[in-house]
Amino acid sequence: MLTGELDYRLPEELIAQRPASPRGSSRLMVVDVHNQSIEHRVFRDLPRFLRPGDAVVLNETKVLPARLPVRRPGGGASELLFLRDIGAKGNLWEVMARPSRRLRAGMALSVGDEELRVVKPLDGGRWVIAGTDVPEMLRRHGHMPLPPYIEATPEAEREYQTVYARNEGSAAAPTAGLHFTREVLGEVEKAGARISRVTLHAGPGTFSPVRTEKLADHRMHAEHYRVPDEAARAVEEAKRVVAVGTTVTRTLESWAATGVREGESELFIYPGYRWRAVGVLLTNFHLPRSTLLAMVMAFAGEDLVREAYEVAVRERYRFFSFGDAMLLVGGGRAL
Repeated sequence: MLTGELDYRLPEELIAQRPASPRGSSRLMVVDVHNQSIEHRVFRDLPRFLRPGDAVVLNETKVLPARLPVRRPGGGASELLFLRDIGAKGNLWEVMARPSRRLRAGMALSVGDEELRVVKPLDGGRWVIAGTDVPEMLRRHGHMPLPPYIEATPEAEREYQTVYARNEGSAAAPTAGLHFTREVLGEVEKAGARISRVTLHAGPGTFSPVRTEKLADHRMHAEHYRVPDEAARAVEEAKRVVAVGTTVTRTLESWAATGVREGESELFIYPGYRWRAVGVLLTNFHLPRSTLLAMVMAFAGEDLVREAYEVAVRERYRFFSFGDAMLLVGGGRAL
């Protein structure tokens, strides 16, 4: 498959700048893969499509205020995006830097009256950075890592977190979860579904675009995931596994493929993938040329997904992180 096959036309005004208010009022496109049908609903209707015995799996990662402005020696400004903790005590981190070419190994970077030190370069504009209690520094001085297509405002930063976020460590929100309210979660349980929680800390593996001509040549960045005991039991006992988002999907499929419940996932799911765990996928409308769109096509079929995206544009759905949702039923493992 060529990466160009992940392109589609999107009017700029359909890129959502704010989530729906209240969150449960966002639109929900229901795509039945078996029947090749498309239905238009609102998100609070989600429980109607669930069954007793379903396992609805959430990613309870919490987004760090991971975007940090710093000063280089001489006063020049840079910005660091903290991707993941690679040290034992929270003092050694992998970051993306902008501009990357101005950094040097050994360079001191100032944040107010505090300091970070550049350790060494990695590939793709990434660096290893050292500091004392970096998470606390980010809480004091960092900003939420909003995608570049969203205008950065205090309101947008407040909204860029799920209501069930708990385990801090992500550089991007698991955006399918942004639609949930406490009330909708309660209705999910009333429908007889069992809610379980896993963690995948989203980083470049989730948001980096595909730049290779052939899709199969793209290499995913590793992201840390964990499947707790309770979630493992729920998935193993479930009649259907409903993944809330692509990060949950990647977590469950990584576990199913390797038998490893905690580790680093470099799994790239694209058309031709053999599904092992997920039978229902709740997700947002994704960027062109993204690994996330490739995953959705692998789950439901390329032609049906292209048709659904054409319908979404025609019906004025809202796209990307703060946009509307899509429920794909009968794809993946259910095919």
